[in-house]
Amino acid sequence: MKPLVTIILLFQLTLSLAQNKIASLPVWKDDKNKIKSDWLLNKTTARAEIYQSADHKNIILDNGLLKRSFRLQPNLACTDFSNLSNGQQLLRAVSAEARLTINGKIYNVGGLYGQKEKAYLKEEWIDSLTSKAADFQYKSYAVSAITPYVNWKYTGKLWAANKLQPAGKMLSLQFESDLPALKGIIVAVNYELYDGIPLVCKWIKIDNKSSVKIKLDKVVNEILAAHEEESSVEGAASKMMTPHGIYVESNYAYNNAMNARLSDQTTNWKTDSTYTSQVSYLLKTPCLLEVYPPVGPGIELSDGQSFKSIRTNELLLDSYDRERNGLGQRMMYRKLAPWATQNPIYLFVKSFDERIFKNAVDQCAAVGYEMLIISFHTGFNMEDISEGNIKYCKELADYAHSKGIQVGGYSLLASRRISDAEDVIDPKTGKPDVHAMYGKSPCLGSKWGLEYFRKLKEFLKRTGFDEFDQDGAYPGDVCASTTHPGHKGLDDSQWTQIELQKEYYRWCAENGIFVNTPDWYFLDGGSKCALGYREVNFSLPRAQQIILNRQNIYDATWEKMPSMGWGFVPLTQYHGGGAAATLEPMSEHLDAYEQLMMQYFGSGVQACYLGTRLYDTDQTKKLVTDVITWYKKYRTILNSQIIHLRRADGRDWDGILHVDPNGKEKGLAMLYNPLNEPITRKVSLPLYYTGLKGKAAIRDKEGISKPYSIDKDNNVIYDVVIPANGYTWLVIE
Repeated sequence: MKPLVTIILLFQLTLSLAQNKIASLPVWKDDKNKIKSDWLLNKTTARAEIYQSADHKNIILDNGLLKRSFRLQPNLACTDFSNLSNGQQLLRAVSAEARLTINGKIYNVGGLYGQKEKAYLKEEWIDSLTSKAADFQYKSYAVSAITPYVNWKYTGKLWAANKLQPAGKMLSLQFESDLPALKGIIVAVNYELYDGIPLVCKWIKIDNKSSVKIKLDKVVNEILAAHEEESSVEGAASKMMTPHGIYVESNYAYNNAMNARLSDQTTNWKTDSTYTSQVSYLLKTPCLLEVYPPVGPGIELSDGQSFKSIRTNELLLDSYDRERNGLGQRMMYRKLAPWATQNPIYLFVKSFDERIFKNAVDQCAAVGYEMLIISFHTGFNMEDISEGNIKYCKELADYAHSKGIQVGGYSLLASRRISDAEDVIDPKTGKPDVHAMYGKSPCLGSKWGLEYFRKLKEFLKRTGFDEFDQDGAYPGDVCASTTHPGHKGLDDSQWTQIELQKEYYRWCAENGIFVNTPDWYFLDGGSKCALGYREVNFSLPRAQQIILNRQNIYDATWEKMPSMGWGFVPLTQYHGGGAAATLEPMSEHLDAYEQLMMQYFGSGVQACYLGTRLYDTDQTKKLVTDVITWYKKYRTILNSQIIHLRRADGRDWDGILHVDPNGKEKGLAMLYNPLNEPITRKVSLPLYYTGLKGKAAIRDKEGISKPYSIDKDNNVIYDVVIPANGYTWLVIE
């Protein structure tokens, strides 16, 4: 038999085997004429499913909102990534599924070659594409239900807007190499497609079943050749717009930004020199997405060991509207991190004294608070697992629990010095110099760091504490030490440290412990971080704090759910400012206390009330009780999505609108007046995301509802009166 005939027959046999392997999958049917409902308004009935194409050449992921297709032969590659809500195709060219650097050499996982025009991909070109023998080759697939990444279960101890883990299907694609040096290295490329949201999560697992140790120098777990966003002839790639149709976020984020985009470490929009027909003369268009950690992982895998990559979440966007895209991002967190929809009402108590603690617990119980957290600089030390400290703290926790109050405490990690032996080592100097984000900082992989996490777990288990308040979470520092037991050297120091931090947060979430941390660890068990603020602003006079706080709330909730952020109210002095900056004595500043509570509770954002008590007189107690009662009455709508109406500027009204198309209250608007006289304004209420059509019933506070017509732009014009230096709210049903 001639060589060419043999090759053709082998290819046909391989193709036939691949087709037989997917024969049991349902056949995908094109339904371009189906009317699409808005997934942000309606609980879609579409569910994630894995299909085969009618010609048996492709595996297809589809949940009615997102479609992703993979050609199986001569090697596997993604050939279609579509937003089914608006019909947008995200891909312009095929790429490898992943790229690995093993023992210093680079290998592609999957991929097809021969696409000459990289601006777009026509269906009829795909059959002529070829593979390369040096790449990891597709071998098989498996379909399963999604298993929760964080095994969190709702315990009922704290109120939560979402009590369920996400559902959907996972497609696992297995690859192996035919190269002798890589025999026994098995790569699984996993796609988790979720029900009811245009979201897919991609991650890879590498199993070393060879007889030798390998080193994973670098793992690129996503490569997408996406369409460019603009037509730019000249200019630096860093100044050009990146594609807007996809939002990418992995669970590898840090740096204390309290902001997803700035905390992101792995999303890299690169240029593509193989795309020679792009408008940019210098081929500088940022249209090639690669997702990978900035350092490492740099870890070694012995025979029988496995590695799991970061998890890359890809949310498809159908608009340039900031509000709509923010709503989508917030819905992603609501689905992927249900623990972050818990939103306890808490006091940050500035004492570790038993008498003050118990009085604070009694006050929390009396007014309807739910949690008490022991603050910094109080003598409280969660690292102290001596019998005396455990006994004392357990007695405090038991007392709080007897009153129905959860209890937590503060612990500082990265922004402190331990010793030359335990701190991160500068790779340039070989010394614990001030190169770390917070100056000097301990290495989490040092003996001290490993003991730190062990001690925290022991403390929490033995005392029954319900909350962990972390300050100075891992900020990304690398460490050149070769003697720390938690990492081997510089190459693996970042990966191992962030894994230690994330594993601890996941452990907390899985053991019913609420985690408050300043960094973006929501996808690994973190429940809450700050809105973002300048600490010295809480030394300013109360009137200034009030407006600044509303600005912080407004700005932070474009991407955060209300439950994900916390603000600050200094009942007692924080960084200075004296009597003008604080609320104590509270009975003398009831107006400011009420205003601060109502704008935080009215936004659904909890504040860190820092002090030793919540009230000082019966009148103050009644005020706090009334606000908490009001908040709990409207808790569901106040923790729902936020529509931004007008940002506080001190010159006119400002406000936000909560919306929930599936709730009893479809909307609740919080409106504020910073002026010294009452104002009457015609306020346009955008009601599209309430789901209401034609008519809306609106009432001012607890007044009588009146019907209003919703115009063609989904707005209602409402005449509202807001008292001087005050607020009002509108309920929409």
